[in-house]
Amino acid sequence: MRLLEGVLQPGEILLDGITRVFSEAGCKGGFVEIEGGACVPFRYVLPAFSPDSDHAAWYSETFAPAAGGKFQRATAIFGERDGKPFLHCHGIWDTGEGALRMGHVLPFDSVVSQPIAVHGYGSATATFDSIPDPETNFTLFSATGESGAGNGILLRIRPNEDVATVIETVCAAHGITDARIFGIGSINEPAFEDGRRVVCLATEIAIENGRLEKAADGLRATLDAAVVDTDGAIYHGRLVRGDNPVGVTFELVIVEGEKS
Repeated sequence: MRLLEGVLQPGEILLDGITRVFSEAGCKGGFVEIEGGACVPFRYVLPAFSPDSDHAAWYSETFAPAAGGKFQRATAIFGERDGKPFLHCHGIWDTGEGALRMGHVLPFDSVVSQPIAVHGYGSATATFDSIPDPETNFTLFSATGESGAGNGILLRIRPNEDVATVIETVCAAHGITDARIFGIGSINEPAFEDGRRVVCLATEIAIENGRLEKAADGLRATLDAAVVDTDGAIYHGRLVRGDNPVGVTFELVIVEGEKS
């Protein structure tokens, strides 16, 4: 995995700016975290219940705040769709409406208005490719390409699998015992260690701080996450290991030995 750093410039479409950062680093896929900066126009959606029986969840109407969106924090998973750059981005932002908002950014329709600093990790040989998924009836990012040598894993977790335990199993199989975990996705009724549960089947999740470490009885993944439900309510907390099944998908980049 290669370290990525860059600044998205005013006038760049969000997707184009992130594509440039990956291209300059010689990387095909990975992730960046966004902190600060803004987009005007800015477009995003919330999770929504499915309008039919063919999908587990769907998206709300598009939100287009007049003031745009000032990023507090977001994570963008980068890859390709139909041979062209594409990204999947969840985060939290200020839209000038008196409260922070969270959701799923529309990267073709959001234009940088204030410089946005991004940093993350990418792979020169592997990527996330958008592939039709018959289980969910969505076209979803899946990790593809040559793994090569390196210190990271690109991973997609499928529906109904617990996020933390899958991470632990995959890392054990690859001999990784200490890592940072970055990613976004959806969880059915997310549960936190303090006993709270978000009683909503359609959610958007962003990992805010994820770690994999050795424990007395094996590897343990700890995942502090932000969650938004269909009403736009935002929750923060540490996800319970073993009780957070993926909804539609969860995309992750695991970086061995990366420090907080």
